[in-house]
Amino acid sequence: MAAEIVNPRSDSGTDQDDGAEPLDSFDPAFALHRGGKMAVQATVPIRDKDDLSLAYTPGVARVCTAIAEQPELVNDYTWKSSVVAVVTDGTAVLGLGDIGPEASLPVMEGKAILFKQFGGVDAVPIALDCTDVDDIVETVVRLAPSFGGVNLEDISAPRCFEIERRLQECLDIPVFHDDQHGTAVVTLAALRNAARLSGREIGQLRAVVSGAGAAGVAIARMLVEAGIGDVAVADRKGVVSAGRKDLTPVKRELASFTNKAGLTGSLEDALAGADVFIGVSGGTVAEAAVASMAQGAFVFAMANPDPEVHPEVAHRHAAVVATGRSDFPNQINNVLAFPGIFAGALQVRATRITEGMKIAAAEALAAVVGDDLAADYVIPSPFDERVAPAVTAAVAAAARAEGVARR
Repeated sequence: MAAEIVNPRSDSGTDQDDGAEPLDSFDPAFALHRGGKMAVQATVPIRDKDDLSLAYTPGVARVCTAIAEQPELVNDYTWKSSVVAVVTDGTAVLGLGDIGPEASLPVMEGKAILFKQFGGVDAVPIALDCTDVDDIVETVVRLAPSFGGVNLEDISAPRCFEIERRLQECLDIPVFHDDQHGTAVVTLAALRNAARLSGREIGQLRAVVSGAGAAGVAIARMLVEAGIGDVAVADRKGVVSAGRKDLTPVKRELASFTNKAGLTGSLEDALAGADVFIGVSGGTVAEAAVASMAQGAFVFAMANPDPEVHPEVAHRHAAVVATGRSDFPNQINNVLAFPGIFAGALQVRATRITEGMKIAAAEALAAVVGDDLAADYVIPSPFDERVAPAVTAAVAAAARAEGVARR
């Protein structure tokens, strides 16, 4: 039975030493964070010497010996199979950039409590004081015996691609970079429902993605897997196309499976006649470019806090508008995906998270909306209690179907 994450609301800690008023006296965010947002709680009682002798020595020795003889028993007699490591190097934290491991901890704690709140999954924040790819991979591999899965978080591109790939090759537990795949899963779910609302299929749509970083690459890949008609990705220098001579290895691979139409030029050029805009880059897209899109277009402007296209502008030209913000309808929020994805993978002790498992998660998430589908409701709320169970069940079933489940 996994330990619960609780908020002790601790009054521990010291105020500023310069005599200034504590930050949490006037800022509720600091007040909430004092003492941290999580703690470890035991799931068994230690009331007397008998409890102590079972939970620790000598009883624990029998369990250790059994695991040494049959290593797979670690999943039954420790919390390994129900706990995730949330790993970062602090190089791409939210919209704050490279702020370092210590400054990333409030975000990693937040991610851990979201795992618990929305998926019933225990998670441990691990902020690494290294940024070299080899160092990160080696460190996580050495930590892996304690965990049932690894969630990579806020690691800058393009290093994040290699780190995830190498860890997936080294480990037999799920390794998942949420900035890539969580965003892609929720985007696909919303797009499926937007298409359904308009009476179209995914295969009839042409999409343009602004941003060729972690999220943009993963979204493009998932849309292709889902059968999108065509998708082009634009970076700061324009549309990623096979003819460009300045592409990184990641972008060369991206060009190999996107942009079937052979588009060149700017993002704005690519938007002319497009059915879908997906923004994961920041910046501002001119209203004229949005107006040039196809009739009944979809605009998913997901940059935070400032969407690439403000919803008020987008609504003048698009049939469905989504953002990454909670104060507008149709929030594309990763919390809709990663808790259930990991819960499903851990439930069946999957060796990895496959493309099929991610597609299944997106389909399950889209299905939660059901008959309530509307232009301002193509994706459910993170607080919809149906979300995590639906995603968990779909991911577990897909893992079994794809042969990566161990139970």
